[in-house]
Amino acid sequence: MSDLVKQLILDQIQSLSAYHVQPAENMVKLDAMENPYDLPEQLKQPWLECLSSAAINRYPSPQPQGLIAQLRATQAIPDAAEVMLGNGSDELIQIICMAVAKADRMVMSVTPSFVMYEQTAVITGMKFHGVSLQQDFSLDLTGMLAAIAAHQPAVIFLAYPNNPTANSFDRKQLVEIIHASPGLVVIDEAYAPFAADTMMDEVLRHDNLLLMRTLSKFGLAGCRLGYLCGPEPWMTELNKIRMPYNINILTQLTAEFALQHTDVFSAQAEQIKQQRQSLIEQLRSQTRYQVFESQANFVLFKTTDGQADRIFSALKEHRILIKNLSAQGGLLNETLRVTIGTPEENQEFLQALSEIPEVV
Repeated sequence: MSDLVKQLILDQIQSLSAYHVQPAENMVKLDAMENPYDLPEQLKQPWLECLSSAAINRYPSPQPQGLIAQLRATQAIPDAAEVMLGNGSDELIQIICMAVAKADRMVMSVTPSFVMYEQTAVITGMKFHGVSLQQDFSLDLTGMLAAIAAHQPAVIFLAYPNNPTANSFDRKQLVEIIHASPGLVVIDEAYAPFAADTMMDEVLRHDNLLLMRTLSKFGLAGCRLGYLCGPEPWMTELNKIRMPYNINILTQLTAEFALQHTDVFSAQAEQIKQQRQSLIEQLRSQTRYQVFESQANFVLFKTTDGQADRIFSALKEHRILIKNLSAQGGLLNETLRVTIGTPEENQEFLQALSEIPEVV
């Protein structure tokens, strides 16, 4: 690193590692919680016709009302809640942190959880405190309430369901945390299409609650569209930070088109949930693994001591790419995470896994 880089780049940035995306060429890609199903053939031509209307010589609408209306209609967003769009959830997390960032302020979440909560807190110059989940991945409510009282966090991010543990926390405990928080609480429902519950009906019952979702798991990961819902005072201030043309016209048109066909994507989500249960049962039949329940589109499983790295590497040799979480340690020691793929991809994964010999 040159002296000029060291001089100008903030210390907290230099201390970080970039978010790593694994090369996936020629692999069965089961590492990134994507919907494995492409847009159905019968919708491709109408979609392309929709895109042909894009005025790509013009800046996109900063608040596309047709798209927002489709989100309200299909996602049960309360009429009185404001909606803000982001370039994926990542941009929304960044906007929230930028809005409250002061050097003496704290961002809180649970650990393990989505790594971008901590990374964005650090990038924006704040501190981060993570409260460890319990052994069964449930909330340590006593620990959370004690940490809130001690650190007075400006923002608490809670994924519901949680990534990478795939479980949903106790709803009553979440409400207790919202009531106890002196700052903002953001419920991240990235995996809402696969979950049994939502906090959307709580979003206007608390003046310090925002709810965040993404269309990435819905089936539009390549479009990068997230949205944030909540009371008007919060959204007015956050919109001052949002770049005016942050959602490009092709994403806007594609998302609005997709939301007009939610039955197609809902059917895909149902198929993923069915495959999820089948995958869990088949993984459990291989008795060397501890397999956790899931409310998301992925499954977390634990290997015996020292085996996660070996199994991950062996699967890559079979052209199967999953996520090795073992290096994070703690509750994730010796854990692997596999995204639910198509039935054929799931069987390829299970077959490859069964061919990896046990080490006694």
